Amino acid sequence: MQEVQPYSLFTDFDIHLFKAGKHYKLYEKLGAHLMEVDGVAGTYFAVWAPTAKQVSVVGDFNYWVDGECQLNVRWDSSGIWEGFIPHVTKGVRYKYKIHSHNNGIVTEKADPFALFCERPPNTASVVWDLDYDWKDEAWMEKRKELNQLDKPYSVYEVHLSSWRKKIEENRSLTYKEMADELVSYVKEMGFTHVEFMPIMEYPYDPSWGYQITGYFAPTSRFGCPQDFMDLVAAFHEEGIGVILDWVPSHFPDDAHGLANFDGSNLYEHPDFRKGYHPDWKSCIFNYERNEVRSFLISNAMFWLQHYHIDGLRVDAVASMLYLDYSREEGQWEPNIYGEREYLAAVSFLKEMNEAVYGTFEGVQTIAEESTSFTGVSKPTYLGGLGFGMKWMMGWMHDTLLYFKKECIHRKYHQNDITFSLNYAFSENFMLPFSHDEVVHGKQSLFGRMPGDEWQRFANLRAMYAYMYTHPGAKLLFMGGEFAQSAEWNFEQSLDWHLLQYGYHMGVQTLMKDLNKLYKSRPALYEKQFSHEGFEWINLTDGDNSVLTYMRKGIHEKDNLIVVCNFTPVKRDVYRIGVPKAGKIREIFNSDLKKYEGSGVRNVKAIQADAIAWDGREYSCEIVLAPLSVMIFTY
Repeated sequence: MQEVQPYSLFTDFDIHLFKAGKHYKLYEKLGAHLMEVDGVAGTYFAVWAPTAKQVSVVGDFNYWVDGECQLNVRWDSSGIWEGFIPHVTKGVRYKYKIHSHNNGIVTEKADPFALFCERPPNTASVVWDLDYDWKDEAWMEKRKELNQLDKPYSVYEVHLSSWRKKIEENRSLTYKEMADELVSYVKEMGFTHVEFMPIMEYPYDPSWGYQITGYFAPTSRFGCPQDFMDLVAAFHEEGIGVILDWVPSHFPDDAHGLANFDGSNLYEHPDFRKGYHPDWKSCIFNYERNEVRSFLISNAMFWLQHYHIDGLRVDAVASMLYLDYSREEGQWEPNIYGEREYLAAVSFLKEMNEAVYGTFEGVQTIAEESTSFTGVSKPTYLGGLGFGMKWMMGWMHDTLLYFKKECIHRKYHQNDITFSLNYAFSENFMLPFSHDEVVHGKQSLFGRMPGDEWQRFANLRAMYAYMYTHPGAKLLFMGGEFAQSAEWNFEQSLDWHLLQYGYHMGVQTLMKDLNKLYKSRPALYEKQFSHEGFEWINLTDGDNSVLTYMRKGIHEKDNLIVVCNFTPVKRDVYRIGVPKAGKIREIFNSDLKKYEGSGVRNVKAIQADAIAWDGREYSCEIVLAPLSVMIFTY
């Protein structure tokens, strides 16, 4: 029998903070920690299980026998069980066997604070460390400037398992292989950031990572924690920021996970109306319990601290904010004010953002929030939730609906494509074409485009160029950058073979140039969240489905004129109003031959005439390329 020695990493102040919901570094105390006690190497274990009457650590070291290695419960009513087990070394598998006071329930659980897990479908935790020699000081220092809201934010969203596979071996790339292939590709494409769909350990592949059981462990599908650190460091070496999808909204009810952890509703809310998500058949965190708030905020801090992550995209924020989310009448209870907002979740999100921004420089939090909740990306001191950015779901829906229409019908829907500018500056918006838009029968982005083959690719190129000239940060899901024609399938690699065809290569070339343009033209990013950065020239030419507008930077010399033609009609003479006298020249055109367009362009600089047009004193006559976005500068 292996003896458990009394030992604690907790101070009285730790316990006070934990109970108050203010301990933001719980990962330093709870979980499994390799250490020496009295000159003997082993592992200290600590787990929160207040309803337990007995907690044992079972694992490789004791043949998984219940009761042999019983932890000691603390005297301070914290519900924490702890102890030091000698000779338990790195790489050992383990779980907690918990006997509950609640009707004699016995559970066998993975460690909520495990740093590493067995590869699914196996479910044990693994004793590990976070030792790593980081060499990304240059990035960590300069990200304070690069990650600000007045800098380019062009995000490539990636599902690691299906980005690219080793077909001959029928497997995904490892973290180390991604550090070579994925990093070089994202750099070549010119994206400023990469965003990973959840990499925290999850048991069920079809959940895409959104049903998490190991919140502190990068999935073992692709390697160990240090391998994932290598991947992050490789991105940083190339000047690319790393964003993680983070899921504090719900968790699965798998037997080894957080649900019914100690025989009670420990992490989930005990009221079914607040503790169960009907859409995803999963448990909802109890934001009213201080210890759960500490767990979640500690988790956010953990990835930023130990993995040098540059941003967190917070999933399903809308489902957290509303008590009646996906619930019918009678399935929810109003808050104390008789309203539908879930006040505990609101205060939790504010506290999380305050902790993140108050601790780390140069990071951003991004909310996937699909409603009109006020102030999502406003500071908490102004009454907001405190996020840095919010996904602009309305823009995404309106844009895809517009581009799905046959070009001949678009004249009747001019308001649809311009409506987003009515509210574009009410939040710091990110424009998302995410994974959610290319699954479940929605078709790929390319699959939505109408017309013959040439028009479909031209439409897609125009839509991307419109996205990059519209105010806001950008996000594109993998495959969209080369016009993946099929819906995304998480079990398969992207269809890289399509790049042997000119049209697909043309879209990829366009995306490279759009990223380069976005990063090199201050008018496209300096005021991307301010009404001062945008000005309509003409939004009413619905008959021709043409939009003209300006993007404006801090300096007038950087201002750009954008002309969008959303029909396949070439117009040899099209007059646009311009802000002043002088000559304008074309600097970008989505219809160029190198993109497999028709090659219609304005080769020479164009002199502005003193002819009033579009409410301005000066105007120019340009050649308007078909199904294109054209950009001009003085």
